[in-house]
Amino acid sequence: MTAFRVVGLARSFAPKEGQAQEEKMFSAWIRSLVLRSSLYAVTAALLPAVALSASATTYPSVTDARLLGASQDDGWLMYRRDYASTGYAPFDQINTGNVAQLKLAFDLKDDLTQGYEGAPVVNGDWMFVTTPMDRVYALDAATGAVRWKYVHPVDKKALKTVCCDVVNRGVALYDDKVYVETLDNDVVALDARTGKLKWRKQLYAPGVGYFMTSAPLIVKGKVIVGTGGGEYGARGFITALDAASGKILWQFHTTAAPGTPGGDTWPAGAYKTGGGNPWITGSYDPETDTLFWGVGNPGPWLATLRPGANLYTDSVVALDPNTGRLRWYYQWTPNDTWDYDGSNESVLLDLNYQGKVYKALVHADRNGYLYALDRTNGKLIYAAPFVHATSIVGVDEKGVTDDPALRPAVDKKVFTCPSFLGGKNWWPISVDPHAGLAYIPTLHACMDIAGVQPVAYKAGLAFLNETFEVKHDPADNHWGSVQAIDLATGKQVWQHETDLPWNDGTLTTAGGLVFSGGADRHFYAFDAKSGKMLWDSGELASGIIGVPTTYRVKGKQYVAFWAGWGGASPIWGGVMANDPAVKAIPTGGRLYVYALP
Repeated sequence: MTAFRVVGLARSFAPKEGQAQEEKMFSAWIRSLVLRSSLYAVTAALLPAVALSASATTYPSVTDARLLGASQDDGWLMYRRDYASTGYAPFDQINTGNVAQLKLAFDLKDDLTQGYEGAPVVNGDWMFVTTPMDRVYALDAATGAVRWKYVHPVDKKALKTVCCDVVNRGVALYDDKVYVETLDNDVVALDARTGKLKWRKQLYAPGVGYFMTSAPLIVKGKVIVGTGGGEYGARGFITALDAASGKILWQFHTTAAPGTPGGDTWPAGAYKTGGGNPWITGSYDPETDTLFWGVGNPGPWLATLRPGANLYTDSVVALDPNTGRLRWYYQWTPNDTWDYDGSNESVLLDLNYQGKVYKALVHADRNGYLYALDRTNGKLIYAAPFVHATSIVGVDEKGVTDDPALRPAVDKKVFTCPSFLGGKNWWPISVDPHAGLAYIPTLHACMDIAGVQPVAYKAGLAFLNETFEVKHDPADNHWGSVQAIDLATGKQVWQHETDLPWNDGTLTTAGGLVFSGGADRHFYAFDAKSGKMLWDSGELASGIIGVPTTYRVKGKQYVAFWAGWGGASPIWGGVMANDPAVKAIPTGGRLYVYALP
């Protein structure tokens, strides 16, 4: 069985003499994206927004008040439903007693073959979904009729420096506009009723290391976005734009410069190519008017080249949303050398821990630990491992302890758990804030990782200086699972294991249900308390990595998700990606929407 090894990526993705077959395949994949993008660009230039179905319905304006009350809205107004990123809906029409009766309400087939990671966003009876290569559909949320389609003219230069598939994770809504981030570093505002372009702002030139794949977050009339690019040494930043005009209002760079707080945690000049990209949507606490955003891995991956904590990589940063000023930070993995990227979601909730109620921030990190912080000041409440973790051996109020023997160096290979794909990657957890449980999509994998002779940074070329190979976790025979964790203790309540990787987010409802989909092409409903599987969709078109959402139209509850296998696991998954069962997963995108008869 051939394992995927990434050798020489510190220099270029272009195939060289003697290069491993898998690297050549990836280079061919990049080239094919560039070629196909030319066709997409022509199509988009000719007809960027196509009205496909007339509709007499009105479009309800998305106001600040509605966003503040999104947790109670009949729709799904933002990426993780509400500012707290709970992924929880107070709907119980579909519940443990009747979920087995779910039937397909409608579906939509798209024609691309990359990963479909988007979350359906719903306002009234309007649904907005995104696809790979930055397409946007507006649908009737009750029937699936297509109202309009927008095809973004992606600059083909952008595809040279995209990491981990050409995905898009969803839109943001405000007033009468739909906001989208793009692979070529644009933020685009579209008319929600027609799909016509209202404004377009480019944050960085394409093809030099930056790309954008997340859903924006709207806070008080600002469109807040982050960038990807840590594998290319692109210096990360968070940007707030005016929702009406696209004007940049502030930017916060996530690697600290000399003379600023944290600037002394980098060797001279290293912050300029230090990565730290905030590539997943953040959270917001209206009570304290604080924005929380996760920050990704440092660059290059090999930590011996950048001694120090390397702030604010692998951290959550608490920012003033009005100015972008840093209030506090917490670093999940100081001086990261395993790509334990800390950019994924932070969930905000009240937490009763050892008899004290905290205004908490909960985060399941790639390093294998579930963290609870006091979100008012960034102090640790507790941290507990949720997968087999060997590099990070402890976390307490004094900080993180790692095993120095498991730090790779030039010509030093180590075997460590979890792999760089993480105990949990970008796919989001959900919580039941009433039961105090978190539902974590989990990956059980380890890796060999080693340093290589350093190569100088060059914009637009990969900046790793390490090789890696994902392998089975010797402590677990399953690639994936969904597990429930008691947030009051950090202990596991139940776990559903699977032979295939689990790369899908979870959705929790007041009906006592947890929804999530597998790489096995099935979408499931679990009893939130016991983990018992209550419903199985049957075999669908492809493996599922799209974020599930739920909503109501005229009192009827629906559950929606994309199927469309892709993303990081099949590209970088080593032994896992070459598992015959994983290799056999078909690609192709299809949106599925279910409801009771």
